Amino acid sequence: MTKKEKLKFCNAFLLFMTIIMLATSIFLEATGSRSITCVCVHIAVGSLFAGNVAWHLYLHYEWKSWFGRLRKQKSTITRWLALSGLLTFTSGIITTLHWIATQQHSPFGGVHGKIGFAFLLLAIAHTAKRWRFFKMK
Repeated sequence: MTKKEKLKFCNAFLLFMTIIMLATSIFLEATGSRSITCVCVHIAVGSLFAGNVAWHLYLHYEWKSWFGRLRKQKSTITRWLALSGLLTFTSGIITTLHWIATQQHSPFGGVHGKIGFAFLLLAIAHTAKRWRFFKMK
């Protein structure tokens, strides 16, 4: 499998995972995070999503300095996507640890949700800007 084919597969999976993340996020918001099963599904999907984002970055930059290269991006959307992704991932870890300890929704979880929603919107904009890549054979 060539690098381009891997990137297409990775991007298609990211698109699918973005939709699933948005769906589980909306469901958690609607239910107030009361369902343990829904929270666990959201955490599992979020972990897969974060791993796929890491794979996507690896395919673009290998193991070189991701943060430096993302900071120097010409695309404003990509820079904000990287920052909001980092904040979402970090706040997600903190929120998950709090939820494991107390099994209750925290105000920090609400902040994580708002940042994560912004991240997903930016991810959709990032994808829309590069839609030609999906259409190429």
